[in-house]
Amino acid sequence: MTTTPRYLVNFDARRIPWRTTDVLIVGGGVAGLRAALEAGKKSRVLLVMKRTLQDSNTAWAQGGVAAALDRGDSLASHVKDTMDAGKGIANAQVVRTVIREGAQRVKELIAWGTQFDRSSGAIRFAREGGHSRARILHAHGDATGAEIARALIERVRACANVEVLENTFVLDLLVKGGRCWGAIAAGPDGSRSGLSAGATILATGGCGQIYRETTNPEVATGDGLAMAHRAGAALEDMEFVQFHPTALYIAGAARALMSEAVRGEGAVLRDRFRRRFMPDYHPDAELAPRDTVSRAIVRQMRATDDTQVYLDLTHLPSAKVRDRFPGLAALCRSFGLDIARDPIPVRPAAHYMVGGVKTDLCGRTSLPGLWAAGECGCAEFHGANRLGSNSLLEGLVTGVRAANDAVRQPKPPPPLASLHSAAQTPPPADAPVDVVDLRAALKALMWREAGVERDAEGLQRAIRAIDFWKSYVLPREFRSVAAWELQNMLTVAGIIAKCALARDESRGTHFRTDFPETDDRRWRRHQVV
Repeated sequence: MTTTPRYLVNFDARRIPWRTTDVLIVGGGVAGLRAALEAGKKSRVLLVMKRTLQDSNTAWAQGGVAAALDRGDSLASHVKDTMDAGKGIANAQVVRTVIREGAQRVKELIAWGTQFDRSSGAIRFAREGGHSRARILHAHGDATGAEIARALIERVRACANVEVLENTFVLDLLVKGGRCWGAIAAGPDGSRSGLSAGATILATGGCGQIYRETTNPEVATGDGLAMAHRAGAALEDMEFVQFHPTALYIAGAARALMSEAVRGEGAVLRDRFRRRFMPDYHPDAELAPRDTVSRAIVRQMRATDDTQVYLDLTHLPSAKVRDRFPGLAALCRSFGLDIARDPIPVRPAAHYMVGGVKTDLCGRTSLPGLWAAGECGCAEFHGANRLGSNSLLEGLVTGVRAANDAVRQPKPPPPLASLHSAAQTPPPADAPVDVVDLRAALKALMWREAGVERDAEGLQRAIRAIDFWKSYVLPREFRSVAAWELQNMLTVAGIIAKCALARDESRGTHFRTDFPETDDRRWRRHQVV
């Protein structure tokens, strides 16, 4: 069994430059941005990301943000839908808190100038699968995340207490005396520096890039999950990875998300014979929960010997379709497809990490001095399956909560020279690792053996392969972001596969063909690593 090295690189705390701040926030998506704004009211904040503020899962989010703001809707209804999606293991207190405070956070966004779509002056709400009514706010048709990010970025840029550090790869968390005191980072030129902080908040997003088919941008490599694990923080519910049912499937094209809102507006799914099949699998048809739709598509592809199914909007008014989904229309047009006239080839893709760094309602992790917010955290809000458009909501709420808790009792970092300074053993001097090839092999393996459907035999194959790759990749010291990402991806993929093997039942996003039933007696609980 491979032992995960404590640090990705060697460093000497006495020989590198240092930055000191009150609150260090790693990640620039909705949770990181909102945490920075909140912490910046009272403290000095350093907001660090490996690319730019525009590169995050938030900016890619299409469908919208869920909030019970429409007349006739209620918090209780939104809570019930979220609990139902969670399949018995969502935390009721967390769900009630996030949904109650989330409605206020969305009102705050509106007050800050976020331009949600309106009709006759009133906000226009959409419906998605698993929701009992229309409660999804969207912007520019299908660019909600980008609009929310724009509004938050403008405010962050204007906040005097927030310093933004882009194109900086955070390698590992620094721990001394059982407490986190910041991180070690690498700049664009590979030079290392220390980031010393009294409080550190991880808001690094998910890990969709460990799968061959994913809607996630290239930055989603599980870095925060891996560095938290190496530092000794607990991870929770890592077997629960949500697969979006409908990603554009065209050879040579990125697996762009075909928003669930498309089905909410009336699009249907058909197989290669143009037969609508979802009514065979669930009474809510295309508006069934995402895990149900994903499995139905996989089974229909298998039954029809095809590599995709087809999203059909041709029966809807063409002007309405193009107006409601301008981004999707433009994307499909670039491949010669008209979303109002042509069936669109789609298939499932890894979309959202339901599990993550274990936290409480205030974002506190098991490691003092470390908080987590947004997709990289796990406060048991989603349970075993995320309800559509609840992720931006969660990021807003947990970002604020983590920031408020982090600044409540500020602790100045210790003298820099006292921080741990030595890291891993020197790298072996044998054949180099082909990072690109191994990354492709890992993604294909995880998609095949730990994807929408899983079984013990496949998961065991995945674990053996990942453990072998880790045995010669993790002990090496690399000098590139791509290689560090690969080490993080291997670490996270191994944890996902082992947790999926241990949970010998099916629940939410985790489906075992060899254990297809839900086992509440043994498994109505969480797994903690």
